[in-house]
Amino acid sequence: MGPASPNDSSGVRHAAPLRKSPARGSLRLVARTMSKAWDDNIFSESAAAAFWQTLSLPPLLLGLLGSLGFLDEWFGPAVVSAVQGRIVGFSRTVFSPNVVHGIIGPTVTDILTQSRTRIVSVAFLLSLWAGSSALASLIDSITRAYGQYLVRNAVWQRIFALLLYLATLVIAVVVLPVIALGPAWLPTLFPDRWQDNIATLIRMFYYPATGMVLMLGLATLYKVSLPRKLPWHRGLPGALLAMLVFLCSSVSLRLYITWVTGTGYTYGALAAPIAFLLFAFFIGFAIISGAYFNSTIQEMWPAAGTRRERRRRRKLDMQRAAQRLRTEEGHAAWSKRPEQSGRSHPEQDHPDQRGG
Repeated sequence: MGPASPNDSSGVRHAAPLRKSPARGSLRLVARTMSKAWDDNIFSESAAAAFWQTLSLPPLLLGLLGSLGFLDEWFGPAVVSAVQGRIVGFSRTVFSPNVVHGIIGPTVTDILTQSRTRIVSVAFLLSLWAGSSALASLIDSITRAYGQYLVRNAVWQRIFALLLYLATLVIAVVVLPVIALGPAWLPTLFPDRWQDNIATLIRMFYYPATGMVLMLGLATLYKVSLPRKLPWHRGLPGALLAMLVFLCSSVSLRLYITWVTGTGYTYGALAAPIAFLLFAFFIGFAIISGAYFNSTIQEMWPAAGTRRERRRRRKLDMQRAAQRLRTEEGHAAWSKRPEQSGRSHPEQDHPDQRGG
């Protein structure tokens, strides 16, 4: 039997089934994301993240560069110098020149010129907690965006941020020398006639590959931050949005700073800290926006969860069902007690019969 026409022989008009257009679904996704972010006050969360990023920058660089300082015994002092150049060079592509020359560059130089004993004592004994404060602030905002802020114990969440910071620090110590020396070292693995072409390809794809690695790192951060894990690929849309938001805001902020300095208006000695705070604000805003975007996608199109999470939820459901069954059995047994006591002692129900 074919589909009924709008006006069939019975004279009854059948309404065509409603179809949700992709454009309407996309608009609803954007509107709900903005509504959730506004209700949770994303600007205050981004400002808090910027504050902790500012306080965590010196301890972070101290721990990172202090750890890299020991690599010169294995690879030579050129490794630390190359990493320093890469950090400052990459900062120039993200931050404005006054931030690089006024904050990041001097901080890196001062740390590398300190004595190694002082670096070890400060970096690994005092700065670990302070260096993980920015990551802890982001984890709090991510779990709040997913509605899982109260799922994990507050003390354990802070310790978890510290452990994640330590793991990130170890990975950075291993990866940064490879990134710093890779563009010059990889072409030497190929024959001489191919080295120029390989070097050209590396220069072409260096920044796209760096952006891809950062996006994968953000997706991993969205996954590991949650007490109730979601599939890893569910973090990719928010990571892509975070990259786009930060790139657009960074370009706009650089243009604004250039325009302000061109007009002759200046903040004086506060220009570099204010610019860095603005960049840190947009970093936090981008990451938290990606978390809200992923959370809205999860609400509109729920994922089944990871296999481990499904097993955990199944075990939890079984425990709750067993607890509910025990509660019902106890309630039924308790409700039968007055009836049994009444049958065994009938004189207690009718005390006036004892005097008859």
